[in-house]
Amino acid sequence: LKDVVFGTHRDLEVDTAVLCETCQGSCCQPGTQPVTCDICHGSGQVQRTVRSLLGNVVTSQPCTTCQGYGTTIPYPCATCQGQGRVRARRTVSVDIPGGVETGLRLQLPGSGEVGPAGGPHGDLYLEVTVAHDEVFSREGDDILATLEVSMPDAILGARTTITSLDGDVDLEVRAGVQSGDVLTIKGRGITPLRGGTRGDLRVGVQVVTPTKLGPKERALIEDFAKKTKAPAPQLAQFHQGLFAKLRDKFRG
Repeated sequence: LKDVVFGTHRDLEVDTAVLCETCQGSCCQPGTQPVTCDICHGSGQVQRTVRSLLGNVVTSQPCTTCQGYGTTIPYPCATCQGQGRVRARRTVSVDIPGGVETGLRLQLPGSGEVGPAGGPHGDLYLEVTVAHDEVFSREGDDILATLEVSMPDAILGARTTITSLDGDVDLEVRAGVQSGDVLTIKGRGITPLRGGTRGDLRVGVQVVTPTKLGPKERALIEDFAKKTKAPAPQLAQFHQGLFAKLRDKFRG
């Protein structure tokens, strides 16, 4: 995901067709040359006259003897079997811009396979797949993460430093923060593919309730509960679920 934020450079190994080094695309054994096709006489096309109700119609189609090249290869290159190209692996350098997402196709003109008989190179198309990140996820140009906050820190507030995709970020957790609250760090998201202002880093708070308490800790919590005189758990007016609340806040 870090590569998505800033873009990256990759050298990729691809299996492709490259120019035959033996014949240099001529398709002939070294020391020999193509000869003019004796069927089409070098035009690559043959004409046929077809009778119809409108009279005789002359049609033109590729010569089946020379496959439209106008020449034939009496002595094909043994390396490429007269194709002018061979299969090989080669390295392609790719600059991947920031802001890409899974499914995006990148076109590299002239980086595809060499054409038959030494023809021009085609284009190479790359389809992007963004690897899963254990900590961060993406929504649009924003980066999402979850911050676990202990119950004392949620009550009293705290300062902490988190490691984002482009360095450390200081965060202030306000006193009384609730699960589902979102802390937004402007400009720490993803660079848009076509340029512009970076998105934000949105950190959703999850208050962690302790599950194991010693006698002293339990006594302190019980004393706190007595002093605050909190009401017993009860149903409240329905607005939306916690997960929907967190989702909506992430989405702004």
